[in-house]
Amino acid sequence: MIKPLLLQAADGGGLSSLILFGGVALVFYFFMIRPQQKKQKEQKKFIEEIKRGDNVVTIGGLHGKVMSTDDDTVTLEVDKGVKLKFNRSAISQESSKTVLEETK
Repeated sequence: MIKPLLLQAADGGGLSSLILFGGVALVFYFFMIRPQQKKQKEQKKFIEEIKRGDNVVTIGGLHGKVMSTDDDTVTLEVDKGVKLKFNRSAISQESSKTVLEETK
C-alpha cells in the first residue's frame, strides 16, 4: 500500500512544484513587498523635507501649518495663536495632498 504512494510522489513533480513556488514568491514580492518599501521610502523623504509654511496632517488627524522645525520635533499652528509641538514621526502627510485626492 505504501509503495504505490511513494512511486506517485517520485514522478518528478518536485521541479514543477519548485517552479510554482518560485512564481508565487515573485508575485508576492512585486504586489506586496515592493510597493510597501516604495511607500515607506517616500514617507521618510517627506518627513525629512518638512519645512516652515507646509500644511500637514498628523497621524491623529490634526491639520496644521508648520511654524518651526528642529531635528526631532515640528511645531504646528492649528489655530490662530494655538501652537502644538509634535515629533516628526507623528506627521502623516501633506495637507494639500489630501485635498487633491478628495477632489479626484
